[in-house]
Amino acid sequence: MRKKAIIVSINGPTLTSKEKLLLSKEKPWGLILFKRNIKSSIQLKRLIKSIRNYVKDKRFPVLIDEEGSSVSRLRDLFNHNVDANYFGKLYKTNKRIAVNLYKSYLRSLSSELKKLGININTIPVLDVLRWNTNSVIGNRSFSENKKIVKELGKITIDECHAKKILTVIKHIPGHGCSNIDSHLSMPKVNLSVKNLNKIDFYPFKFSSAKLAMTAHIVYKKIDSKNISTFSSKIIKDIIRKKIGYKGILMSDDISMKALKHDLVTNAKKSLSAGCNLVLYCAGNIKDNFKLIKSVPYIDKFTIKKTSEIYKILR
Repeated sequence: MRKKAIIVSINGPTLTSKEKLLLSKEKPWGLILFKRNIKSSIQLKRLIKSIRNYVKDKRFPVLIDEEGSSVSRLRDLFNHNVDANYFGKLYKTNKRIAVNLYKSYLRSLSSELKKLGININTIPVLDVLRWNTNSVIGNRSFSENKKIVKELGKITIDECHAKKILTVIKHIPGHGCSNIDSHLSMPKVNLSVKNLNKIDFYPFKFSSAKLAMTAHIVYKKIDSKNISTFSSKIIKDIIRKKIGYKGILMSDDISMKALKHDLVTNAKKSLSAGCNLVLYCAGNIKDNFKLIKSVPYIDKFTIKKTSEIYKILR
């Protein structure tokens, strides 16, 4: 399985000649879609079919952020106005109704994604809301209650996998403790490991997810010099050991403003620290080529885990 350790993105609703070349010759691990790539259901199906034709892989990972409400790439096609926090609040008042309703929602959403050809949805958000920082993650989180986050996160993975849709837990080891949006700047958290372990790390410890996405945050009490995506200490000691995550670890978008280096450096630092894949979301074709030529082919660990993923996607 020769795949490059990168998830790429494209610029518009159809493949350009250079994007076709990128997919057919360079072999990225996967591709993530955004609203700029979506005009209609028919167009999107054709686009995804074309993508898989050029990579010559019927199960090629096609990802999307379809959390609902504020993060919905398919908003113009489907009515996904509910968000994770809605189900978290309902869970507090009536657990049985919340669980049944959420399972029904996930089945419906997964069926819609499968019809379109999308096979990975980057949910659930396992960030636990903090009272003084919750404006950043906001309604993308299930709750300020770590046990509710854990429970609804588990349901997300189980229901989506049953429908042959893979999931991505995020933002490991936890973004709920930050009061700065990493899309715009570099968040820094000054909480102790004991505090983080008690709350923020908690939901990730119980996850059976095959894929996880990092948080672009500096945890000053763990590694004051490096953002977590660039920190081997956080990835190896916290994510892999303390949390015990055993699946494929991808970076969050390496074009986000929390990262201060050029794209190639961001990619290399992510992989060197212990990420298995890098995620690039801006869709610039020159940068896609520059990045894909700078990253290695996936290693034995990632090959093995990708094979496990493909069994679910069959």
